[in-house]
Amino acid sequence: MQVSIPPHLAEFWAKFVAANPNVNEARFYEAFCFGDSEELATELADLVLSGVKRATTGALWSYQNDEKLPPRPGDLSIVTNWAGLPLCVIETESADIVAFRNVTAEFAAIEGEGDGSLSFWQDGHRRYFGRECARAGREFGEDMLVVCECFKVVC
Repeated sequence: MQVSIPPHLAEFWAKFVAANPNVNEARFYEAFCFGDSEELATELADLVLSGVKRATTGALWSYQNDEKLPPRPGDLSIVTNWAGLPLCVIETESADIVAFRNVTAEFAAIEGEGDGSLSFWQDGHRRYFGRECARAGREFGEDMLVVCECFKVVC
């Protein structure tokens, strides 16, 4: 399913494509901000822009609810701030589906949040997925499948 560039980001994307001739609209995956609050979105975007955060995690059921496939290597996404203004473009390097309980310490470190430990990652993501599940009328569980995406900033 081809996703179109949001109109308010069309100029940003056009400049990115003009500067990168190997890129076309077919590689566009999504435009999004990290987190579920302005404070979290700002904190996580700052980590991405500084090169500390090179991964993210999403609930598989959330992709399915949106009738989207999880990201694949080579997909390009525009990271925005909470207000929807573009900050950068990231390229998916890998995306693995695992049970929440099976996320590794190595992945947690690449995600780059807090002290980089698996315990920090688990605590923060239990809270985040708990809120996300509650909004969707679901219950969080350690066996919930998550998409562990590694990416690099390309612009």
